[in-house]
Amino acid sequence: MKLGAAAAFTALAVSFAPVEVDAQERVRWRMHSGYGTNLAVLGRVPGYIAEQVGRMSGGKFDIKVFEPGALVGANAYYDPVGQGAFEMAYGTPGYHQGRNSVYNLFSSWPFGPGVGPYLAWYKYGGGLELARELYAKDNIMFFMCGMIPPETSGWFREPIESLDQLRGLKMRFFGMGALVMQKFGVSTQLLAAGDIYPALELGTIDATEFSMPAIDRSLGFYQIAKYNYFPGWHQQATTNEILINMDAWNSLPDEYKAMFETACHANIAIEFADGENLQYQAMLDNEKDGVTNMTWSPEVLEALEAAWNEVNAEEIAKNPEYARVWESWSKFYEGYKVWGERGYLK
Repeated sequence: MKLGAAAAFTALAVSFAPVEVDAQERVRWRMHSGYGTNLAVLGRVPGYIAEQVGRMSGGKFDIKVFEPGALVGANAYYDPVGQGAFEMAYGTPGYHQGRNSVYNLFSSWPFGPGVGPYLAWYKYGGGLELARELYAKDNIMFFMCGMIPPETSGWFREPIESLDQLRGLKMRFFGMGALVMQKFGVSTQLLAAGDIYPALELGTIDATEFSMPAIDRSLGFYQIAKYNYFPGWHQQATTNEILINMDAWNSLPDEYKAMFETACHANIAIEFADGENLQYQAMLDNEKDGVTNMTWSPEVLEALEAAWNEVNAEEIAKNPEYARVWESWSKFYEGYKVWGERGYLK
């Protein structure tokens, strides 16, 4: 399997040149998107980045966006970027959890931070530097290029009155939350966005989570699963990444680097605001279509958090890289709490 994938990447990367520049400093790059560009909130990001970079460069820095599957599968972009099959890709670090569980900490984790403290850790608490150190080992330049608000924590066909009902369910689940669900007997798998609805429809999976209500609605889950659970205990904030081949990045003119970074920074605010704006209407529309918006009881959330603490301790014990990043976050958050627990209304 690995040899076949490597051969495909090699074929895709024939005669790769990190940068194509003419006398007018024209640069043409390809960006794989891990999400369909018609997807609410998440899908608009690649087009926004490409448009802003194009405007700032007077059309000289041209980024062409490719839909999932056009170059590689939605989540399968890590190795192709590092090997130079294409210059850049958009997705989320948690898609690389099969490579190393530490990537989840750069994406989201159960009972984790909201956008405020998470963004502060990334920008000023050492998170960005740790992520870049990790990705650089595979010839990749990492950019944290967006964050979304909390997700919903699952779409189910029947109401969940006890966690015992989870045992035996087949469910699409993301990141470290999947390990928590496994503690309750759930069989989890990580499906790309476009593969979830068919799996629900065919009964390949019994339940799913993916993202926020507006995003999930655009994928049609409400047509099959009529019980949508809140809060999103597994993802209170989720990071979007743009990965760039290191050779391509290093050979990019400084002014174009600045343009990309400016567009990336702007997208963080725009994406968060877009996410916050769209959710209430999606929830109301779901209710009109027969969905019940459910809230987990305090007892259920307490049990889920206890399971998360077990999972986290296990990962710390067996993965030194995970332990190092968790230590960085913990040190930052211990200080942040002096402000965070006093500055905001509960």
